[in-house]
Amino acid sequence: MRKSIYSDDYQHFLLELRNARVSAGFSQEQLAAALGAHQTLVSKVERGVRRLDVIELRLWLLALGRTFPEFCGQLDSRLARHGRLPLARRPRS
Repeated sequence: MRKSIYSDDYQHFLLELRNARVSAGFSQEQLAAALGAHQTLVSKVERGVRRLDVIELRLWLLALGRTFPEFCGQLDSRLARHGRLPLARRPRS
């Protein structure tokens, strides 16, 4: 199994994460300040250089005024629009 960081699904996750920041009206610097972090961390995460674990993702979303379920629903919708089926529904190779 190849690492998910290189998958199309992960690229969609990164786009949704960036969209969440932009739609909340935050710059990378503003989000970093809200998290008590450096702007470079936000940049690295958005570029896929640094991964977030689920707890960190929740903190980011809270800082952006978003809920975890809301974000996951939007990510799931994005993936469905791009033909990315859940693993349980994908044809077996």
